[in-house]
Amino acid sequence: MKITVLGATGMAGSAIVNEALTRGHQVVAASRHPATMNMNEKRLEIRAIDVADRDAVDSVLAAVDATVLSIRLAPGNENQLAALTRNALDAAARHSTRLLVVGGSAPLLSPSRPDRLLIDDPDYVPEAWKSIAQASLEQLRACKEHPYAKWVYVSPPAIFEPGRRTGSYQRGTTTLLTDTDGVSRITPPDFAAAMLDEIEQPSDDQHFTVAHGRPSWRADPALQFR
Repeated sequence: MKITVLGATGMAGSAIVNEALTRGHQVVAASRHPATMNMNEKRLEIRAIDVADRDAVDSVLAAVDATVLSIRLAPGNENQLAALTRNALDAAARHSTRLLVVGGSAPLLSPSRPDRLLIDDPDYVPEAWKSIAQASLEQLRACKEHPYAKWVYVSPPAIFEPGRRTGSYQRGTTTLLTDTDGVSRITPPDFAAAMLDEIEQPSDDQHFTVAHGRPSWRADPALQFR
């Protein structure tokens, strides 16, 4: 398969590029700062792209099997995230390519308070994180309101931090996943594995989440362990 990764130099994006290459796919790695990618791989094409540039995004979505949008904005610019996501959705629609969006955990339901979203649970989203959390909520809304339907929004767990690849993860739907110790986390390599699994074997889900560990008794009943 040929896969474009928009935001290929970020923590999630770079892990997704590596996982895709490891599985033998062709990858177009697009980023505003491509010089930070130091890889010599014949199946990798590195492109300098600003997701706000319609023509530039069009140029890297042509003739690909799937596209991953994995962008994070500088503090203070979070309100631009929904508009940039709409731009990627517009381009995906023009090329009829499936778009997987690396989103945020704010739109998930709280595992301890299932009547509210995570953004409204101070145990997971303190006031200092509200602007970033709100941006991910608006990003998912932008996806749901867009006329193009071939998108998937993937929410990471509460903690997304560097670490090794374990080769396993639990997958749920729209409730934050925690392990038996109540911890909700995953490393970029395992998150990337979940993304590539979804690309290679598409599901019917438009929004799902993944995390490490065996599920707790409060976990989403629809989850899978891989």
